[in-house]
Amino acid sequence: MTVQEMLFARRDPQYQAFMSRLVPTVPKETVLGIRMPAIRALAREIDGTPLAAAFLRDLPHRYFDENNLHAALVSRIKAFDEAMAATQAFLPYVDNWATCDLFSPKALSRQPQALYDAIVAWVRDERPYTVRFGLGMLMAFYLEGQSVEGALALAASVRSDEYYVKMMVAWLFATALAKQYDAALPYLQDRRLSPWTHNKAIQKARESLRVPPERKAYLQTLRLPATS
Repeated sequence: MTVQEMLFARRDPQYQAFMSRLVPTVPKETVLGIRMPAIRALAREIDGTPLAAAFLRDLPHRYFDENNLHAALVSRIKAFDEAMAATQAFLPYVDNWATCDLFSPKALSRQPQALYDAIVAWVRDERPYTVRFGLGMLMAFYLEGQSVEGALALAASVRSDEYYVKMMVAWLFATALAKQYDAALPYLQDRRLSPWTHNKAIQKARESLRVPPERKAYLQTLRLPATS
């Protein structure tokens, strides 16, 4: 059985309709409707097999769900060099937020400086989902300890009109307000973010259960007036 046949056998028509609405940048006819637990289970099943190796080489894929499986397989790679090579090969084909956010190879964190150098290039890329991926890696691996200052400065330097890029910057800062409040707060006090991202970061932080009520109240005072 081919990988595509395995995916077709796991289709869920109701989920297909639901997911098609959530990923408007993806043509509806390419969404098979496979739930993420089933994608991850299939990745576990074929990981390390010649079938999986051939599938990872076979880019670009036709279906949204194939890209999700690809992301899940790369995320399972344990060696840094192999994971980085597979990531760089796949990023040009990531065309939606769902695949992008699923794609999180933990092996990349084994070499923090090499990963950070790659992130700098990714967030300066012209492809919005490459930028979003880079920001996601910053959020996942660099909001702890001394690395947070550089991560926040790099994220704040990103300027884009792309909704899914702006939303990721806001999400990163909202997460930083929950985990590294003292480091993140000056970016709002000094208005170092674009107005939309500034307000969205405050909104997301105020929705977080990890931010205490008194901090939420203060963040609300930092909101900028809505612009037309």
